[in-house]
Amino acid sequence: MRLRDKICVVTGGASGIGRAISRKFAAEGAHGVVADLDGTGAETVAREVAGVAMPTDVRDEAAVRALILRVEREVGPIDLVCNNAGIAIAGGPEVPTAGWQRMWEINVMSHVWTADAALPAMLARGAGYFVNVASAAGLITQVGSAPYAVTKHAAVAFAEWLTMTYGERGIRVSCVCPLGVRTPMLHCIGGDKLTALLSPDAIEPEEVALAIVAGIEREEFLVLPHPKVREFVRRKWDDNERWLKGMRRLNAEYGPGAVP
Repeated sequence: MRLRDKICVVTGGASGIGRAISRKFAAEGAHGVVADLDGTGAETVAREVAGVAMPTDVRDEAAVRALILRVEREVGPIDLVCNNAGIAIAGGPEVPTAGWQRMWEINVMSHVWTADAALPAMLARGAGYFVNVASAAGLITQVGSAPYAVTKHAAVAFAEWLTMTYGERGIRVSCVCPLGVRTPMLHCIGGDKLTALLSPDAIEPEEVALAIVAGIEREEFLVLPHPKVREFVRRKWDDNERWLKGMRRLNAEYGPGAVP
């Protein structure tokens, strides 16, 4: 799929990876809709890319559905939805239920709600695209954050289900699984040692956006801005017990309670 003249919605588009995606989509000739809880930030990016800003809280199912309907009504038929909005918090089962629920709504259910709202029109046209930004944590796991690991695994699973179910009806899906990216989220999980571990291989948001556009052009399901993630996944499933032992050692050194 080529992005020229396509109507694309990007959630979490006001900053970080979402801002880079919005800019790259515009450079490819797409008509962008920048959706974000930060309305001012969304307006800023929308002006920059000659797009439209639509302040949206993706935790709110009604707001997500209203976003899709508004774009269809005011901008035109949606060609692509990029579910990029996401958050990270540290901790395990002790994280309050409200924290788990917030992660679940933003990292997973917003993908479900945009799909449910956008799919009927896409299926009627026989074409549509979802780019769901998950994480390498959804393929491997995440030291220091159970909610992040769990919700990103769920995001990958939902993307797989979408392409399995609707791929033969013209719906394309790309699931994006980066490792470290130089955004504030890099510092949200774990301590200084874990951030230092991820930082050498961390890439800029613009590199993620480039990988996404390349994946869309190839209509590729799994988009890995960090190629080494493919090797990590292979090792995980080639010898799962060995991999788990290694992850326990990694957690002991860099996880909760590790000495800076």
